[in-house]
Amino acid sequence: MFTAAERQQKIEAIRRFPDELAALVTGLSEADLHTAYLDGEWTVAQNVHHVADSHMNAFIRVKLALTEHVPTIKTYHQELWAETADSHDLPVESSLAILRGLHERWCVLWESLSDDQWLRPVNHPEAGTVTVEGFLNTYANHGAAHIDQIQRTLAARS
Repeated sequence: MFTAAERQQKIEAIRRFPDELAALVTGLSEADLHTAYLDGEWTVAQNVHHVADSHMNAFIRVKLALTEHVPTIKTYHQELWAETADSHDLPVESSLAILRGLHERWCVLWESLSDDQWLRPVNHPEAGTVTVEGFLNTYANHGAAHIDQIQRTLAARS
């Protein structure tokens, strides 16, 4: 279990993420957003849309953990989601807007939790038992991992 200070650091990472992501991708050309510069990696746009998809799912999973008794959550095929039209054809601003609002709500929720609520579990069909605190840790790291992936993608342009 994390300390209150450690949790707050992770919440702050989640709070900052939408602005950090927007700063990285705003102003990129259509080619930079939609070119797969690295084999086997998503485009910048796919990364941005994936993060919105992923964080929406995670937000709902946290709400289920807080309101149901050990719910079994639904998994999804992120690779297939990244191939749908909304991950290719929409401007990244639509997903940045989702992330701004979602992360604002998520941080208010995180900051309201009691010690007992941090330990509330869900049953993840692939990962087993995951707690609300586990989601905080995973998604604080998830944003940073996708910032890194986008930076590596953009570095491969030359």
